[in-house]
Amino acid sequence: MKNIISALAIAAITFASCNNADNKNTDADVKIDSSATGMQSDNMQAPNESSMHGILTGYLQVKNALADDNSNDAANGGKAISEAMAKLDKSSLSAAQAKAYNAVADDLKENAEHINENSDKIDHQREHFEMLSQDMYDLAKSFDRTQTLYKDFCPMANDKKGAFWISETKEIKNPYLGKKMPTCGDVKEEIK
Repeated sequence: MKNIISALAIAAITFASCNNADNKNTDADVKIDSSATGMQSDNMQAPNESSMHGILTGYLQVKNALADDNSNDAANGGKAISEAMAKLDKSSLSAAQAKAYNAVADDLKENAEHINENSDKIDHQREHFEMLSQDMYDLAKSFDRTQTLYKDFCPMANDKKGAFWISETKEIKNPYLGKKMPTCGDVKEEIK
């Protein structure tokens, strides 16, 4: 629980720049930390402006938990996404950001809730994670970030139809196959 609270606090601090189109940060503003949160920041920013980053941090928590076959932590990540969405001040978004967010908000919320409510069904969480990943990809492409993200693909996921996910590191940690095949997949795109 302490890790989740820390993750949310760190997420709230680092994402404010994504809600302000005029704010230009560099990759030096965010350091990648592959521990429980996946991110930490040197900048102090207003928590109510950082819900988009909270959504991303919750998503990364789900991804990392599924890669570790930890359905309870994945559920907590789903809850973090829902909470960040509830706190989002849409008036702080540019027109393009609002359009991108509104296009995926309902699906994003539904998938996050399913992941949260099914802590005892990791396969069901992974099904919703696949849909959640598409929404996060769309958001990641639409919002400025202070870090590079990676679109990873596993051809073995989804009954060998393949599936992708977003990661904060180049290292492959497969959320669909978990510990069975932890490094199955390739980086397909850098999202800057």
